[in-house]
Amino acid sequence: MVRSDARENRARILAAARQAFAEDDDTSMNRIAQLAGVGPGTLYRNYPSREVLILEIYQEEIERLIGTVDELLATATPVEALRRWTLDLVDGMRTKHSLGAALSPDAHQSMAEKSYGPVIAAITRLLDAGKAAGVIRADAEPVDFLQLTGALWRAAPDRSEPMLALILDGLGKNGDVSVSR
Repeated sequence: MVRSDARENRARILAAARQAFAEDDDTSMNRIAQLAGVGPGTLYRNYPSREVLILEIYQEEIERLIGTVDELLATATPVEALRRWTLDLVDGMRTKHSLGAALSPDAHQSMAEKSYGPVIAAITRLLDAGKAAGVIRADAEPVDFLQLTGALWRAAPDRSEPMLALILDGLGKNGDVSVSR
């Protein structure tokens, strides 16, 4: 069992690292320790390398993203839930890409392996909700949808929503998907 102070240290380190990497993706580990209010020894005991820290941040982001599906489906139409979730995914992909420059090919592979299944499962649930409501084509495949979203994170941020609207229109039965903006 992890002591409460150790859990708090890890949480502070992760929060500080997220903030630091958002400001400068080349932030030093010492700067992260400083921002977290912990010593370098505590940082390195929990995260022996920058790569391990980045992988933990990314894994938490994937878990958070997957965890939003139920709430989105409970509070929005299936298409709007898919739209919101996809925009959040795209933001996460942009973050992963900016942090990913510091990672080895093996770490990239590890991230892909850990996130692919849960992301496909989330997309499946969102698409299935739309299919059940009769607003998404029966032949819409989660793998195809994920590949299309790959273009969104590479686009200029102000182009993501218009491009997603086109993708969602293509998912609609007879072109009748209505996306609110």
